[in-house]
Amino acid sequence: MSFNNQRVLPAVRKIKDLEKLLTSPFQYIVLLDCHIGMLKSLVDLAKSHGKKPLLHVDLVEGLKNDEYATEYLCQYIKPTGLISTRASVIMKTKENGLLAIQRLFLLDSSALRKSYTLLERTKPDYIEVLPGVMPHIIKEVGEATGIPIVAGGLIRTVSDVENALEAGAMAVTTSDSSLWKHYQA
Repeated sequence: MSFNNQRVLPAVRKIKDLEKLLTSPFQYIVLLDCHIGMLKSLVDLAKSHGKKPLLHVDLVEGLKNDEYATEYLCQYIKPTGLISTRASVIMKTKENGLLAIQRLFLLDSSALRKSYTLLERTKPDYIEVLPGVMPHIIKEVGEATGIPIVAGGLIRTVSDVENALEAGAMAVTTSDSSLWKHYQA
């Protein structure tokens, strides 16, 4: 399972950045910091340009990130997939047949241990490891879980992207448009 060999997943915070990506070669894009009232139009716009939007549920303003909201997103908004830190969101996303990406903030060894327990329960399609500038942790989590890894957070340079990919990440999420330009080919 991969993102059609797309190594960078542009993470969009502003509508003008989404508009720029509509004509880019990127197929998968991540929508961040959206308002609930704009979700449907943003997802539909992206899809009308052949994009596969991944929606970060935890960052949608005006939406409680619970199972009911997840049902609404899956059945009405219909993005390609959902990203969340919440187990209930990931499990409901999988029930609805959308791509489920479990976001993990790996701040210390305790968080890492708790994450392994969580992943046994949620069984996401992908894990987004944050911060993504820890190649040895990316490798460890990938080997321990067998679940494909996406690296995100604090990815600032081409070297950061390459190190994450070399450590086993399938792709890297970043809101840094200079990295989008570098990896457009």
